[in-house]
Amino acid sequence: MEIVNAIGRRKAAVARVFVTPGKGEITVNKRELGVYFPSSILQYVVKQPLTKLGVAEQYDIKVNLDGGGFKGQAEALRMAIARALVKIDAANKPALKAEGFMTRDPREVERKKPGRPKARKRFQFSKR
Repeated sequence: MEIVNAIGRRKAAVARVFVTPGKGEITVNKRELGVYFPSSILQYVVKQPLTKLGVAEQYDIKVNLDGGGFKGQAEALRMAIARALVKIDAANKPALKAEGFMTRDPREVERKKPGRPKARKRFQFSKR
C-alpha cells in the first residue's frame, strides 16, 4: 500500500491527509498532534475514527490544515481521516458512517446583514 490521501472540511477549515503504513504518528502542519492540539478533547476528536476501527497504531498520518478555528480544524481532520480509512478498506464505511464521521456538517457562519449589528440581532426598538 502506498500513500492514501483524502480531504475533510468543517466550517472554514480544510484538512488534507496523507496516510501511510507506520506506527501511529500524526503530524499536523509539521508539528506533533499534541503540540498542535494541546486540548485532550480535540486530540480525542481527531483520533475517533482510528480508535473506532482499532487501527490507531497501524498508520502514520501527515496533515495539512488550513483555515477556521481549532474546533473546526479538529472536526475537518476527523472527517479526512475517516475518508482515508474508507479508501484503504471499503468495509470500514458502515462503522464510520454510523458514528457520523462520513457526513459533512453543512453549518456555516451566517453573514452579517446591513443595518443590523450582527446576522440576526437588531438595534433596540424605540417607540418614541
